[in-house]
Amino acid sequence: MTNLNIKISGILLVVLLSLSVGACKLGQKYSRPNVYVPNKFQPEIIADTFSIGDMKWWDIYTDTTLQSLIRITLQNNKELKIAEAKVKEMAARKRIDTANFFPQINGNVYTQKEALNYGGDNYKNDPEVGLKAALSWEIDLWGNLRWANDEGKAQVLECIENQRAVTISLIARVAQDYYELVALDNELSIVKQTLKARKEGVRLAKLRFEGGLTSETSYQQAQVEYARTATHIPVLERDISMMENEIAYLTGDLDFKVKRTKISKDLIGIESLPVGLPSTLLERRPDIKAAEQKLIAANAAVGVAYTNRFPRLTLTAQYGVESDEFSNLFKSPMYFLSGALLGPLFDMGKRQSAYRAQQHVYEQECYNYEKTVMNAFTETRNAIVAFNKTKDIYESMSQLEKSSKTTMELAQLQYINGVIGYIDVLDAQRSYFDAQVGLSNAIRDKQLALVRLYKALGGGW
Repeated sequence: MTNLNIKISGILLVVLLSLSVGACKLGQKYSRPNVYVPNKFQPEIIADTFSIGDMKWWDIYTDTTLQSLIRITLQNNKELKIAEAKVKEMAARKRIDTANFFPQINGNVYTQKEALNYGGDNYKNDPEVGLKAALSWEIDLWGNLRWANDEGKAQVLECIENQRAVTISLIARVAQDYYELVALDNELSIVKQTLKARKEGVRLAKLRFEGGLTSETSYQQAQVEYARTATHIPVLERDISMMENEIAYLTGDLDFKVKRTKISKDLIGIESLPVGLPSTLLERRPDIKAAEQKLIAANAAVGVAYTNRFPRLTLTAQYGVESDEFSNLFKSPMYFLSGALLGPLFDMGKRQSAYRAQQHVYEQECYNYEKTVMNAFTETRNAIVAFNKTKDIYESMSQLEKSSKTTMELAQLQYINGVIGYIDVLDAQRSYFDAQVGLSNAIRDKQLALVRLYKALGGGW
C-alpha cells in the first residue's frame, strides 16, 4: 500500500470515527408516566419513612424451622432457577447488541477454478487462490444501534426484577404454606382431643342408659356425635399430606420431609407495623420496576422502528493476498474499500406501519405499568386492612373459646345432676369445638396477614 493510500485510509478512518461519535439519536427519550400516588395508604395511618418491607425476611419470620425451609427453597426451587437462567440468557443477548457497535472482522481462505467459454470458441481457465481478512462496520448514524442497545439493557433489568419478584413470591408461599400446615396440625390435635371426649361421652351415655337413668336416644346421640367428629380426621390428614407435598415441591425435593413447630401466638401481640411512604412502593416492589423496564424496552423499540426508516451506512474493507497460482500467492497483496448507504425508497409503507405498530405497543405498556401500580396499591391497602383487623378477630375468638369452654363444663355438670338433657350437652360441646377451631384459624390468619403485608410492601428479596 502506497503512502498516499495510507494517508487516505487514515483520514477516512478519522472522519468515520468522528461521524460515528457525533451521530444523532433520533426518537423520543423515555420519561416515566405520571401515575397518581396517594399520600397515605389509609387515612388513619401516620406516614413514616420506615417500612417492614425494608427488613430482611429472616427478621420477619423468626421461626428457625421456617427460616431453614425458606433457605432450602431459595437454593433448590426450579422456578427460581428458571428465572436465574433467564437473566443469564438476556445478559448474553445484551452483549450481542453491544458488539454491534464495533467492526466485525472475518477471515476467508479459498481456492476456486472457473472455466469460461464466451461464444463457444474461447475456452479459458481462470483459477484463483486467496487469503483475505474482511472488515464490516455499520455506522450508527441515527441511533438505531443505540436504541437496540437500550432495549436490550431494559430487557436484562426486567428479567432481574422478575427474578426478585419470584424470590418474594417463593418466600411468601413457603411461609404461608408453613403456617397453614402448622394450623392444620393444631386442628387435627383439637379433633383428636375432642374425639377422646366424645368417646368418654359415649361410655357414660351407655352406662346411664343401661342403668335406666336415660333413654336410648341419648346413647344414640352420643354415638352419632362421636362418628361425626371422627369424620374430620381423614379430611385433615389428607389436607396435611397435600400441604406437605406442596412444600416439598417448592423445595425442589419431592422426598423432602417437612419439619415444623407447634402453632405460636407470639404474633398476636403485634398491633401495628410501619408500612412506609406510598411513593417508596414504586422503588421497592419488583413487579412495578419490571413493568417500568418493560415500558423502557418498548420505548426503545419505538426508537428502533423509527430509525429503521432512514438509510444505513455500512463500511466494508478487505485486505489479503490473491493470485491465480499458489506459488506466488504471498507476493500478490490486495485490498478493497467500500461504503454503502442503503435506504428504503419504496416499500408500500411497511416500515412506517412497523413504526406505528410499535407505538401502540408502547401505549399498551404504559397502561400495563399504570395497572401494575394500581394493583400494587390495592393489594397493599387490602393487606393493611386485613392485618389491622386480625387482632380484633383474634380477641373475639379468644373470648368465644373461653366462654364456650365454661358453658360446656356447666352443661356437663348439669347433665350429671339431671338438670338438662343430653342434647344440651352436645350443643355446648359442638360450640366449644367450633370455638377451638376458630381460635386456631384466627392465629393462622394473623400470621398469614403478616405474610401478605410483607409481600405487598415488596419485602423479601
